[in-house]
Amino acid sequence: MIANRVRFETTHTTEFVDITNRLRDEVRRSGMRMGRLHLQSLHTTLGLAVNENEPLLLRDFEGMLARLAPANAGYEHDDFARRFDIALDEPVNGHAHCRQLLLTGFATVLVEDSELVLGRWQSVFAVELDGPRHRELAIQLDGEFASPPRSPGKAAPLAKRARNGGGNGAGNIGHDLIELELARQLLVDPGPVSEPMRRLVEAGGKRLRPKLVQLTAGIGPRSEPLRAASLAAAVELLHNATLIHDDYVDESTHRRGRPTVAAAEGPERAIAVGDYYFAKATRLIAEIGNRAVTSTIAEALDAICASQIDDVALRGRYPGDHDSYLRVVRGKTAALFAAACASGALLSEASPEIVASLRRYGDLLGVAFQMVDDLVDFSPSSGKPVGLDIRQRVLSLPLIYAAEDRKVGPEIRRLLEGNLGDAEVGRVADLVASSDALERVRGEAQALVDAAVRELETIELDGWRPTLIRLAHSAVDRLS
Repeated sequence: MIANRVRFETTHTTEFVDITNRLRDEVRRSGMRMGRLHLQSLHTTLGLAVNENEPLLLRDFEGMLARLAPANAGYEHDDFARRFDIALDEPVNGHAHCRQLLLTGFATVLVEDSELVLGRWQSVFAVELDGPRHRELAIQLDGEFASPPRSPGKAAPLAKRARNGGGNGAGNIGHDLIELELARQLLVDPGPVSEPMRRLVEAGGKRLRPKLVQLTAGIGPRSEPLRAASLAAAVELLHNATLIHDDYVDESTHRRGRPTVAAAEGPERAIAVGDYYFAKATRLIAEIGNRAVTSTIAEALDAICASQIDDVALRGRYPGDHDSYLRVVRGKTAALFAAACASGALLSEASPEIVASLRRYGDLLGVAFQMVDDLVDFSPSSGKPVGLDIRQRVLSLPLIYAAEDRKVGPEIRRLLEGNLGDAEVGRVADLVASSDALERVRGEAQALVDAAVRELETIELDGWRPTLIRLAHSAVDRLS
């Protein structure tokens, strides 16, 4: 049996938080094949539910709770003159306790073939009844595991991830090597910088950039899995360093369901951790000893930093325009995708034609990935609050298109010019969803993926073409 905690922040008084993907991550990390995942709320005003994740239906649920236990009904629990031992910060929340009786504080989800057993439209929700709050769920996984569960040491979570990596054969071996190399590098670093980075790395992530390095490093005549794993791990550390700095600039409180380094450690520590791993990653890449690889990653770093400056400057003209958006995204996101593809191919001594095609493939894939990432901000299934990018005034293509819409554009622009509280953010998100902006962005992202796949058609890829095509399509077929 494995025990753990799932922690998260809520943002509204009543909120249905979809934790399905968090639970799937726990199952994958544990290596469970068959069994049961037990959940228990550690708060009397936080319930659990299994139902459909559909925005209008969730509003119906909230309305039902409000009708059955209205906030202003007058509850004896809230009569502090009659109660004993009242804490100074005791909230008036009798309605929340009553609403919890309509839910449950416990839930069990079956696991089969390492997947949660849920119906097509089912999600698992933590139901906040008295937010915003910091919340915690206790979970236990009981069943058959791929390897015996153990109490993890410092590097165990990454090692566990390596044992349970997806795919088979060479792809799975490459994934294992990347995870082991990440664990090894973090193990030798000083605790004040390694611990915050370890929390971010272990929280998950799609590992797309290191996967691209590993795949393209097998294409040329010189295939060296250990050197490729070192390069892939360095690229992933570099990517995570940019996230730490981005979160500080955006004043983000959470990433991958956990507090950001800036929120948990303070801005000074966040800057120091990011700087440390920028330096470490570039040193690891230089030590590989391939000048072309080093130059390729250095050029990507130049582009990332320049686009970050553009991104901040363009927020004064929020929500921006399509050309400005593409300029920022090509530097901020696509540059590292393109560099991952090109550097892996260069490491394997692939021909210049193959390197150039893979670089273009990575650039197109990176832009498409960011466009779909923008769509995720408007999806209640993403696991993060809808409208977070709006609140933080992050450049977003759906918002740009919606702001240009004849019908909803004027109201969106008016709202964006004022203060963005919960009501205003929610209204902007609803207006964007009511327009054709989301479909336009998804169509544009799909067209970019199609163009990326065409880049693979005329070059010899030593059997890796189907895998690279599947990876490209996965960039647009996702909800988180």
